[in-house]
Amino acid sequence: MMRSLYSGVAGLKTHQTKMDVIGNNIANVNTTGFKSSSVLFSDVLYQTSANATGATATTGGTNASQIGLGTKTASIQTSITQNGSAQTTNNTYDMMLSGSAFFVVSRGGTNYFTKVGSFGVDGSGCLVNGSGYQVMGWQVDPDNPTQIKKDTVSALYPESEANKVSSPQMTTDAHLTGNIDMTDPELTSVDGRAISVSIYDALGYNYTVKFKLTQDQNQADKSLYNLEITSIKDSNNIEITGTDDPTTDAVEGGYTATIGGANSIQVKFDADTGNFEYVGAAGQKNAMLEIKPKNPNEKGDVFQSVINGEKKDGIDVDFSYLTRFESNGKSTVKAVRGAADSTGGGRSMGKLNDVSIDETGKLYGVYTNGETKLLGQISVATFENPMALEALGNSVYTTTQNSGYFDGIGTSVDEDGGKISQGVLEMSNVDLSAEFTDMITTQRGFQANSRIITTSDSMLEELVNLKR
Repeated sequence: MMRSLYSGVAGLKTHQTKMDVIGNNIANVNTTGFKSSSVLFSDVLYQTSANATGATATTGGTNASQIGLGTKTASIQTSITQNGSAQTTNNTYDMMLSGSAFFVVSRGGTNYFTKVGSFGVDGSGCLVNGSGYQVMGWQVDPDNPTQIKKDTVSALYPESEANKVSSPQMTTDAHLTGNIDMTDPELTSVDGRAISVSIYDALGYNYTVKFKLTQDQNQADKSLYNLEITSIKDSNNIEITGTDDPTTDAVEGGYTATIGGANSIQVKFDADTGNFEYVGAAGQKNAMLEIKPKNPNEKGDVFQSVINGEKKDGIDVDFSYLTRFESNGKSTVKAVRGAADSTGGGRSMGKLNDVSIDETGKLYGVYTNGETKLLGQISVATFENPMALEALGNSVYTTTQNSGYFDGIGTSVDEDGGKISQGVLEMSNVDLSAEFTDMITTQRGFQANSRIITTSDSMLEELVNLKR
């Protein structure tokens, strides 16, 4: 009879533990990234009052007689791999992980792990969570700014001072495109067809280069055209180029400009290839537009740049995209900054306007000058037994002997079939209907175990009252 009392007490304790877990689940029903827990019961030791016996020739075998001693909490399991529903926030640094991976965060030099992707930046531009843990990832390869160097994880600084601006670049390429109609009267006029292109110097200042395109009247097939520089003006519409010859009408400026080494070049249509090309040195199809300071010591050579280790002293102008078809006497020729593949266009200095995060966790800075720059990549951690991670509060976990260890490098989220969604948060995975159902059964189980104690007490009372 005393055993039943202790069995009832054990039942009360285990059901109270289960109720505590249920209460914690319900309390965190709206906690971002919370993972619900469940309690498993098991029976405890048994007292054997009679051992099992085997059968003999004259008697049958008997089973053992065992009396159970109640129940205990076998385990408390966290459904850590079950994703909660998604909530759209449209915040730049809110992220949701799909799959079994964890964000890696660090505090005091120790790495922890979390499913909660509610991040922001601190005063130094470092990516952190709400508790000040630094978000860890991989840095951009210093030898190749378009690639990630996947070594030991370190803190990510998407809005550091270095990332807040995009350095300017000089225009190194331009091309003429459109159609030339050889019957266009504009091409035979004194003023010719006006063409302009916007360019940048190495400091990011903008200029407008104007040309005049005219048809060479000495060619019977009208295949030869003259392209002449007429002016180069800065953003304030002030002429920056001129000549040193006082007898000319050109405005005096601090720079001189040449294309193909002269003030004008000739461009010829090749009927065999159907393309235009610069009539210059043998095999040279493009012409170089060069702008040089008259006094380098005073002005500085701002139209000189180094691209991928190669020195550029001018702008390479390509004519191969021009066509020559009949179009009702109207030409559509225009100059475009940059090569046909959109490289070499140059840019002004830009400010960080936004940060974009793709599904693999790569962070890209989007700048006001149109540049998109790789800033780093979020690394994630995976474990052989993620349910064995130990919860520390603040929605972070740490490793245990049974979870497996973090190698300090991590992996890309897409390697495990997962992805990162920007502007989305993972909500709690608590199922209220299941929790309330468990609450009912737990309550009834607790009630039934309390009846064991009261009934056993009544039986003891009857025993005591045998002698009166």
